[in-house]
Amino acid sequence: MENKEYMGNTSGQFDKIIEGCKSVFVNKMKDYGTAWRILRASSLTDQIYIKANRIRSIDSKGSHKINEGVFTEFQGIVNYSVMALIQLELGPAEEPDLAEDQAGILYDKYTGISKSLMEDKNHDYGEAWRNMRISSLTDIILMKLHRIKQIEDRKGKTDFSEGLDANYLDIVNYAVFALIKLSEE
Repeated sequence: MENKEYMGNTSGQFDKIIEGCKSVFVNKMKDYGTAWRILRASSLTDQIYIKANRIRSIDSKGSHKINEGVFTEFQGIVNYSVMALIQLELGPAEEPDLAEDQAGILYDKYTGISKSLMEDKNHDYGEAWRNMRISSLTDIILMKLHRIKQIEDRKGKTDFSEGLDANYLDIVNYAVFALIKLSEE
């Protein structure tokens, strides 16, 4: 299939995937509130790593024993990445201090920024991600996490590279791409 026939559809697919991810985010807030506000961004990086590593492990082994599958893990990667972006903006709190409606507004802000970035990159790259394997998307997410860890270890300092926020935004988009591909299978 020619990538051009997807161009108008990707935006809608992105929105549908984010709608599903946000539903999980909102429902978990009903159970736990915004307890994640106490986490430092580096702790969220590790949570994303655990999920991406599990996806890679499932792919390598060809099976999983825990009831949650790969789709759920990619949704978790999106949500933890959005939480990390919020934490970069607000900083960690000593107590869960964010009202659920405000968390939802910030969620929409960062998924909106992610979508805008995705649309710009899709314009330039011609939706090359559609020809990628889900395993490659997973590996790129893991690579981005290693970059984030390096930046975190350097106290957020970069000399030539993009910062933490750009890497988290990319992770959101790669996870959404994987979710779109899984939805199409």
